Amino acid sequence: MTRKAHLLLVDDDANTLASLSRAFRLAGHEATVCDNAVRAIELLRTEKFDLIFSDVVMPGKSGLEFLEEIKNAGVKAPVILISGQANIEMAVRATRLGALDFLEKPLSTDKLLLTVENALRLSRLEEENRELKRRLGKHQLVGSGPAMKKLLAQIDKVAASETRVCILGETGTGKELVARAIHDGSQHRDMPFITLNCAAVPAELIESELFGHEKGAFTGAAGRHIGKFEQAEGGTLFLDEIGDMPVAMQAKLLRVLEEGEVERVGGDKPVKVSVRVLVATHRNLEELVAQNAFRRDLFHRVYVFPVFLPALRQRPEDFAALAAHFSRQVAAQNGWKEKQFSSESIAALQRYPWPGNVRELRNVVERLVLLSESENVSAEDVQLVLPVSGSSAHDSSALAAVTGTLATRTESFEKEVLLAEIHRHNFHMTNVARALGLERSHLYKKCQQLGIDLQSLRRPE
Repeated sequence: MTRKAHLLLVDDDANTLASLSRAFRLAGHEATVCDNAVRAIELLRTEKFDLIFSDVVMPGKSGLEFLEEIKNAGVKAPVILISGQANIEMAVRATRLGALDFLEKPLSTDKLLLTVENALRLSRLEEENRELKRRLGKHQLVGSGPAMKKLLAQIDKVAASETRVCILGETGTGKELVARAIHDGSQHRDMPFITLNCAAVPAELIESELFGHEKGAFTGAAGRHIGKFEQAEGGTLFLDEIGDMPVAMQAKLLRVLEEGEVERVGGDKPVKVSVRVLVATHRNLEELVAQNAFRRDLFHRVYVFPVFLPALRQRPEDFAALAAHFSRQVAAQNGWKEKQFSSESIAALQRYPWPGNVRELRNVVERLVLLSESENVSAEDVQLVLPVSGSSAHDSSALAAVTGTLATRTESFEKEVLLAEIHRHNFHMTNVARALGLERSHLYKKCQQLGIDLQSLRRPE
């Protein structure tokens, strides 16, 4: 399935531009025409294109000069040159300058459309290759315990369908990983996977991010912007933290899900889209519906097949596999030596409650790989890097017993934590600072502020 593309056609012949643009539009693509290279260069400064077709012989600036200039300017779109006066020398020079292909006139419609399809496929493969190298195993579901087996079975069952999925779980449990797994197991696996975190986009910009906008639609709209729905054409759009989407925007999203078309901000006509939408949230959508913070009709549209992700503390049997996976990943990314985890270190990891779930574990493993001086991570190494406030030994009733203002209670807690770390590390202040994520100078200042006399503490009774 070929996705719709935004093409730029550059040729000084009006008849060629008319026939090319008509052929591409009939095939479902969007074509912008330009009758000279100078104007095309100006256009490329404000608009983004998926593919560029340019004639070679044109008055003013030739297609070869145009190609060289836009490549030097950093334009990433593939360029295909066309000419009725082609020769081998011209084709060789075009290839050296970075042209994807060189076509001779006259051009058949079938040849043109096949060229576009191949160019888009190659562009997508190159982007996927770059993404795979960047991710380096980042998006892999790891675990073989009962909770993960149940989750993987659900993914296998729903991936091949067109059913809308709502992924639920605490922050850091891997909701985007599950969305990617569903996409990879679907018939859309070769098409785009586009994400948008609804909580990270300001309310006034989310419509433009989702649906796109036309040039001049609002102050600062210097060019056309293609929204996430159009970017995901034929593939999957993952809307993370949908529970944080503004209510006004929820109504517009509902219309898109019902009608299968979007309208760019400032646009005057709808654009048909064919996209599978997956959503996720760490919030309770049913409670939000009861509070009128989430539309009931949208809830019934997206909450078709709920998938519940277990918290890390509910997966003790997966800690060894996760630690090994993250150790390999971190070592490969940074050129470090991979570290092994002893059974005692895994047990120490299992005792911690992990409020940040798998994401927090990954960060802790990275610190352990960096700081551990041995090839094997020990339980002592784990204790050094785990936050004291999150340990299972922390006694919340002791905190509740402290009275006074918030500042007084905070100071008391900070002093308690510092004293505990100082004694735990036997007054080795470098290790204390490292465990608390402080500079040594800051640690000494903090002790002074809290009235901790290190000399008196060291003096035997």
